[in-house]
Amino acid sequence: MKKNTLRNLFIAGTICLTAACSSTDKLSTQQTKASEWPRGVTYEIFVQSFCDSDGDSIGDIKGMTSKLDYLQDLGVEGVWLMPISPSPSYHKYDVTDYYGIHPDYGTKEDFQEFVREAHKRNIRVVIDMVLNHSGVDHPWFQASKNDPKSPYRNFYVWAHKDDPETKGEGKIIAGDSDNVNRWHAVEGSDSLYYGYFYGGMPDLNFDNPKLRQEVFKIGRYWLEDMGVDGFRLDAARHIFTDDRPEDNHNWWIEFKQEMQKIKPDVYLVGEVWAEAEIVAPYTKGLPALFNFEMSWAMLKALKEGRGDSLAIKHARIQKYYSNINPDFIDATILSNHDQNRIMSELSGDQSKAKMAASLLLTLPGSPYIYYGEEIGMQGKKPDELIREPFLWDVASKDNCRTKWVNPEYSTEQTVAPAAVQAIDQNSLLNHYKNLIRLRNNSKALTFGNVEPVQLENNAVAAFIRIHEDEALLVLHNLGGTAATVPLPAAYKEFTKTRFGHNLAATKKGTVQLPGYSTLILQKQSQKQ
Repeated sequence: MKKNTLRNLFIAGTICLTAACSSTDKLSTQQTKASEWPRGVTYEIFVQSFCDSDGDSIGDIKGMTSKLDYLQDLGVEGVWLMPISPSPSYHKYDVTDYYGIHPDYGTKEDFQEFVREAHKRNIRVVIDMVLNHSGVDHPWFQASKNDPKSPYRNFYVWAHKDDPETKGEGKIIAGDSDNVNRWHAVEGSDSLYYGYFYGGMPDLNFDNPKLRQEVFKIGRYWLEDMGVDGFRLDAARHIFTDDRPEDNHNWWIEFKQEMQKIKPDVYLVGEVWAEAEIVAPYTKGLPALFNFEMSWAMLKALKEGRGDSLAIKHARIQKYYSNINPDFIDATILSNHDQNRIMSELSGDQSKAKMAASLLLTLPGSPYIYYGEEIGMQGKKPDELIREPFLWDVASKDNCRTKWVNPEYSTEQTVAPAAVQAIDQNSLLNHYKNLIRLRNNSKALTFGNVEPVQLENNAVAAFIRIHEDEALLVLHNLGGTAATVPLPAAYKEFTKTRFGHNLAATKKGTVQLPGYSTLILQKQSQKQ
């Protein structure tokens, strides 16, 4: 028997001891793995807050490498790393060297080791690629700013201060920026440069073929030399100005084609803060896109305790996308590094947080988990406070907790650390493990479309997930009071329980759903 096989058996046993035998989550013993990344679960990491290996208070790559076993045990099949390149800011979205590793995080060799170790565990690595803009300290911009005749001048967007296009305020069209002052002055110059987000992030000029070639070289470096599996494309809607959406769409088609020449199975996921109608055309060039619209819908449903429209909305969004790209990947989220944490939005309610996880991991899509979401980390803007240090263990035992910021929301008084939750069968962490395990072993949950089921209780989200020979009826009670729902005749063959949470059960043709409970039934006539 191979060492990897022995290791996987050990991990499976650990999961059973800490999760699958939970008194609140009942999970069937069906174990055939069905998921295949990128249609698996991916985990977003802010390296600075994740794990500090050298005691300098800042998370780093070696620390992240040391936690790959945790991620494998959780069941994720990919990681998305927020920016890791040199930058003057803590968040590192104002890049000064597209080929480098921030020295606070480690070295190129550290990163290559991380990629190798992740791949050994069948975990893919996706890095944030910030192409809409650079930082003002990037050598390209410094040359562009200081010398109008520089070959880098047209790497950025410049206009004379009297040009009509520089007048007036920009429109707020997306949730990714509230900045309306898009044109920025340079001391001693009559020229202004364009920066969608703010003056410290000048936009790159993608009308310039030379700039495009430089971007392709950057992509080649990370795919070939550093071994990454793909890119998360920041601010994908803003490569060109708001009045040029088709140019945005066409650029990403070109980018995908160039990256596929380097790595045919390259993974690209884009950030487009908008509704499905606006997002859909981007699927031609960006096969995966974050489904912000469904994240907003899930949060609204959780707050209102009303789930009857969720599957209807998700089916509509999927139809929009599939009409343009039938192979699109629906990257679903509850929250990310730009949003208040889901636990804080739900006022710290553990029952609602478990329901949020249940929705994310049973509705269609390839789910993303924001680091700490699985242990109920809290946080509200400003941004530093939604990116607080991960709590691995109680302070006296936590040898890699970062200290770059004093947490205000995620403290041991508000969040049980991961090590504490690992041995609590009813913890949020083990609820996530159960659901991820269920999803990874289900073709229907991994690949199936969604068919809404209308019941007589608007607190209940009910839908069918079906793929090949597996069909599942999923029922979630988003309300705090029990719901007893007659099972329609069309679904009488759904009798095998694949998953149950919070004592949900069937009895004499009805489904009994206590508050904040979940029941997943498999069609009994199918092969088991």
